[in-house]
Amino acid sequence: MKHLKIAFLAVLLTIGFNQVNAQDKNNPWQIGFGVNAVDFYPTNAEGMISPAGFSTGWGDEFFNADDHYNMIPAITKITVGKYLADGFSFEVGGSLNKIEHIGNVSASDLSYFGVDGAVKYDLNYAFGETGWFDPYLTVGGGYTWMDDWDTGTFNGGVGFNLWFNDNIGLNLETRYKHTFESNITQHFQHAAGIVIKFGGTDTDGDGIFDKDDACPDVFGLEEFNGCPDTDADGIIDSKDACPEVAGLAELNGCPDADADGIADKDDACPNAKGTKANNGCPDTDGDGLVDKDDACPKVAGPKANKGCPWPDADADGVLDKDDACPKVAGPASNNGCPEITKVEVAKLEELFKTVYFDTGKDSFKDETVAKLDEAASIMKKYSTAKFNIAGHTDSVGSAKLNLELSSKRANAVKNYLASKGVSSSNLTAKGYGEEMPVASNNTRSGRSQNRRVEVKLVD
Repeated sequence: MKHLKIAFLAVLLTIGFNQVNAQDKNNPWQIGFGVNAVDFYPTNAEGMISPAGFSTGWGDEFFNADDHYNMIPAITKITVGKYLADGFSFEVGGSLNKIEHIGNVSASDLSYFGVDGAVKYDLNYAFGETGWFDPYLTVGGGYTWMDDWDTGTFNGGVGFNLWFNDNIGLNLETRYKHTFESNITQHFQHAAGIVIKFGGTDTDGDGIFDKDDACPDVFGLEEFNGCPDTDADGIIDSKDACPEVAGLAELNGCPDADADGIADKDDACPNAKGTKANNGCPDTDGDGLVDKDDACPKVAGPKANKGCPWPDADADGVLDKDDACPKVAGPASNNGCPEITKVEVAKLEELFKTVYFDTGKDSFKDETVAKLDEAASIMKKYSTAKFNIAGHTDSVGSAKLNLELSSKRANAVKNYLASKGVSSSNLTAKGYGEEMPVASNNTRSGRSQNRRVEVKLVD
């Protein structure tokens, strides 16, 4: 019955301890099992046995296992622990033993049971991680039964774990257990066994527990606190503007193939070194049009002509786009077209004085055609020159008929010149009849001079 109560108490303590906050912050739980040894001798104690059986000084013959240690060659101690915080953890455990000597005094196989709880402090937390060697201090209390006696105890001790890997290790520990008003005297309890840490969660399987993993759902690297660096450029994906392509830190992880300081993703010309003002594209001729859009990338020209200079085919200083006569040189004052000279105007005037018509008709005499052809060849050279063709008659006949005949003769000349390639838009024709004589109509010679066609350059 007594042993049943002990087991029940151990179960209650373990269940209660399950509510304590999370052993190691990565593997919060720890269980241990092994052997324990109870030693009354080096405590300078007084108790149920005469003091003569004990040392007269603390710690005397502390390691004399043959003479003073009480042990059973079996698993006699089990512990369960859980990590709290900042290097602290809480542990409960149960132990059993058989007492055959108390100090130097023999005993008759007294039963020994203990249930203890303790707060442990990991010294590595204070001094820094030492990897496989993990020392700690422990303090707590418990209850001990030895045969027909029982007592509460205050416990304090030291121990260490030697870790074989992240989860399994060897534990060695010794505790001093101070008793209160009992026939059971104070004593040391030593233990050795195996400890196992577990309970850590590593969702993404990257070897970094979720508590320390800045990216617990994504496989990552230890140097980046569990976050990935997909392109291995030293910049974690969450801070990498181009996480799948290795790049430069100064460009937030993006590459710059042409080394112009503009990330390829923002560079309109990623393989040609350019300027930020041109979105990473070059403008070799500096005409404000980037090379890829410039039909003449090495020669400056206006955007309106796709980056090429405007042509001037006739080399007259007037660009073809502004030149009314792009194939014939002329001054800018005449829109790039040649201007008729006074000499040629005078020649035209002389040619037109030899234009003769059949009597009373608007048809030309044979000798007139050659003169008109020569006049047409001069006029065609000056595409912007405008001429007025005036028809005149003598006073023979009615004034009305003479006016009609002069108009017909002026238009006959105009139409002939147009048929020879002179722009009709540069020609006007008007008849004046007998109104503007140049000689007397009373003589045959004067009347002949008045029957005429004149050409005038229109300013």
